[in-house]
Amino acid sequence: MDCGTSMVKYILFIFNTIVSIIGILSIVYGVLILKSIGTIEVNGQVGFPPQALMPIILISLGSIVVFISFLGCCGAIRESVCMTMSYAVFLLILLILQLTLVILLFTNKEKFENAMGNVIENAWMADTTHKDGVFDTIQKSLHCCGSSSALDYVAKGELLPSSCCSGSCLNPANYYPGCRGKFIKLMTAGSENAKYVGIGLIGVELIGFIFACCLANNVRNYKRRNAY
Repeated sequence: MDCGTSMVKYILFIFNTIVSIIGILSIVYGVLILKSIGTIEVNGQVGFPPQALMPIILISLGSIVVFISFLGCCGAIRESVCMTMSYAVFLLILLILQLTLVILLFTNKEKFENAMGNVIENAWMADTTHKDGVFDTIQKSLHCCGSSSALDYVAKGELLPSSCCSGSCLNPANYYPGCRGKFIKLMTAGSENAKYVGIGLIGVELIGFIFACCLANNVRNYKRRNAY
């Protein structure tokens, strides 16, 4: 095999090794965030609170990246046209999905915020026992009170639960802000970071896609020449 093809082969291998490490670090980081958020238990059912959405997406994306990078490393080392092209196709699909997601995040910020706000509003309306139900666990997790504010409890003629306050609920100064606004702020900050991280990943994946196509083409041509 010529020097140029060998160089592309080792560049692609090193590239995917680095990307695999980044993917593993993303998984670890997502797990640490999930651990810090913790789980909630409602009626004997254990699950994650709404703000766990971002780290779960991060873990899922990291797992996909590790799998694809592993395929790329194997394809490069074994000089397999099939594996390298499979890697390139998977990478292209991931690239397109990420590009679509980034564009949607840039162009639908208001819709995204409304959707996140609806998550809290739906949880508030669906929970008939705010004191010890699902919404109480959300308040404990987010350090917030009511859907919009503590006045939501007043409007329903209910006493504020202890999860609504940083101290005594007899002092209005101790009331936490509304869950809707706090959740939107949290998720918007996460989506802002996701947009720019996504742009960086798209650039990196595009480089990997180009190298994979070059390697597969060179290996295919090399095998054709040796067949005669």
